[in-house]
Parts: sequence; structure tokens; C-alpha cells
Amino acid sequence: MARQIAHVLHLAEGPHSVVQVLPFSAGAHGMPSSITLLDFLDAPRAVYAEGYGTGQLIESPAEVQAATLAYDLLQAAALSPAESLSWLRSELEDLRT
Repeated sequence: MARQIAHVLHLAEGPHSVVQVLPFSAGAHGMPSSITLLDFLDAPRAVYAEGYGTGQLIESPAEVQAATLAYDLLQAAALSPAESLSWLRSELEDLRT
């Protein structure tokens, strides 16, 4: 686990990654799958939803709006990027001692 956390910390230092931890204390989030918000220069936003053994591209404006809201609510409940990195560093230190 220590190597995995160290790898996440390394990736978070790059210019293209933002890491936010959603602690268990935030409660159940209700997101049934992982989603990726896809923004394009010449097309409307889309969502890629992924579950066990399946993936789906969602382009319906109403469904994209609902997924975006769900993402925004998760992001608001999560630790800030700075707090998340601090939490990960603390967890890493605990694992190494």
C-alpha cells in the first residue's frame, strides 16, 4: 500500500493531475460507478461511465448534467487537494513506521 500511495503522491505533483480524497467520514456517496467527464473544444461535454465489465458513453444533455452535478457534489464533500496530499503523506508515514 505504501508504494501505491507514494505513486499517487508522485502523480499529484504533475501539472495534469488533481487528487482529492473522499474520506469515509463523508458518508455514502451513492455513485454507482466511476465516471470521467469529457470536455471537447468542438463538441458538447460527454460522460464515460464505467462499471464491472461494462462502459458507456453518455451524450444526453440531461444525463450529462446529472453526472456533472454528482461529480461536483463529490468534489465538494472531498478534502481539498492540499488537504488530500497532506492526508496521503500522513498515511504513508504511518505505513512506513
